[in-house]
Amino acid sequence: MTKPKHPLPEQWLQNQKAAKATQVAFDLDEQFQYSIRKAALDSGVSPSDQIRTILGLSVTKRPKRPRLTVSLSPEDYVQLAEKYQLSPQDQLEIKKRVLDDLIHFGDENK
Repeated sequence: MTKPKHPLPEQWLQNQKAAKATQVAFDLDEQFQYSIRKAALDSGVSPSDQIRTILGLSVTKRPKRPRLTVSLSPEDYVQLAEKYQLSPQDQLEIKKRVLDDLIHFGDENK
């Protein structure tokens, strides 16, 4: 007995299309990179979406997650723990202190 074929949900089809996309990196002069990143920031879009706009390609509206990321190594946690007078294992409290520092920086640079 064979199983009936069901159409793939729309999300799966979109994921298949995304999986076929190829990321392309460009080595541009720092000044050109800065101008593209600044235009993206001024427009409230990602640098990738800014490049798509420059090239006249469609830009998919995605939910915007206003977040910044940084990679922290175990050594970074040791250094930050010393700065905040915490244990390196207290990563949640370290993250809270880092967030406070970033907010303070943002307030000072408005």
